Amino acid sequence: MNKNYQTKAATTGIVMPDAVTVAMGELADTVREGLLAMAVGAGLQVMQVMMADSVTAVCGPKGAHDPQRTAVRHGREDGSVTLGGRRVPVRRPRARTADGTAEVAVPAYDLFASTELLGGMALERMMAKLSTRRYSAGLEPVGAAVEATARSTSKSAVSRRFVAATESALATMLAADLSGLDLVALMIDGVHFADHLCVVALGIGIDGCKYPLGVVEGSTENATVVKDLLVGLRDRGLDTTRPILCVLDGAKALVAAVKAVFDHPVVSRCQLHYAEQRIMPTWPIAGGVAAAQDGCEVLSLSA
Repeated sequence: MNKNYQTKAATTGIVMPDAVTVAMGELADTVREGLLAMAVGAGLQVMQVMMADSVTAVCGPKGAHDPQRTAVRHGREDGSVTLGGRRVPVRRPRARTADGTAEVAVPAYDLFASTELLGGMALERMMAKLSTRRYSAGLEPVGAAVEATARSTSKSAVSRRFVAATESALATMLAADLSGLDLVALMIDGVHFADHLCVVALGIGIDGCKYPLGVVEGSTENATVVKDLLVGLRDRGLDTTRPILCVLDGAKALVAAVKAVFDHPVVSRCQLHYAEQRIMPTWPIAGGVAAAQDGCEVLSLSA
């Protein structure tokens, strides 16, 4: 009979033990390394107890015959869990269905083995300007014994996680529902990255918070690219029928795209572009006049 060792049966809930006895003798060496290292050692012992109880919940009490059981213990094997931004090897318990045809997940191990935290920590540290080469220097101390066997902290491993995390974050941002936003201003500009140009839309809510709304890649800040960006925001629920202040860099293509999508845009030019070009013109806009005074842009709107 062929056995599918990759098939997993349904996962049950995680079992929390009523009481845990920690072997203090095993923690004696970590005490010298500080409270955090000792807490890590105690936590690893608690994790082993939780995994054992999780197996009991799946397979029933050890040594007790149960003809109705749906899973049986299947020994142990090498595994790894996430601990403080690194992977740490552990011995994980295994379970299989009673007929031996499928692997049964151990909920507690699956929880601790999840790599989602790794990606989040890599993204957090990279955004804080910590390089991939210096990643391990920003991790919490977990004790020499644990550190000696830890992995997944190399610059290549951190880089892969950072790329995956940013791709996920970008996909989430580009698919977010915008119908609940109450925006008073919209800023649009192109940002150059080497040979690439990304046009970014940033919203400012009535609460003063900034909301990254969308980004598209194009060769230039042309009307088609910007219009596609704004249409995408409208399709995701952004209200384009209400008046909104649109801050641009003065390019005619951006103005044309904004007027094509928004019903009542108030178009103004970014004061930073004024400062860069050292000009402070005054020109009419919808509903009033925009002017620059002392390097700062001022809107004077008529009633």
